[in-house]
Amino acid sequence: MSDNLHFDQVTQKELTSFIEREQAQAKLHASIQRFTDLCWDKCMSSKPSTSLSRAEESCLVNCVERFLDSSLHMVKELENKRAQLSG
Repeated sequence: MSDNLHFDQVTQKELTSFIEREQAQAKLHASIQRFTDLCWDKCMSSKPSTSLSRAEESCLVNCVERFLDSSLHMVKELENKRAQLSG
């Protein structure tokens, strides 16, 4: 098998698009895992239970919302900086 695989433009664009989608999905999964770990550690009491207390539920909701707000803010700031650099 040759090390030099050559694809036509359409195939290259499809591959690039597929890779970009997969990378975006991987980033989403990593973010979900990150805020799950962070919020679980912050909000859950040490006692096991079959349901969440009101305080735990409220803490988890607030934690996830703040995490998402922070993430969106960082993305917007990065986009602004990239736009400034592009001129």
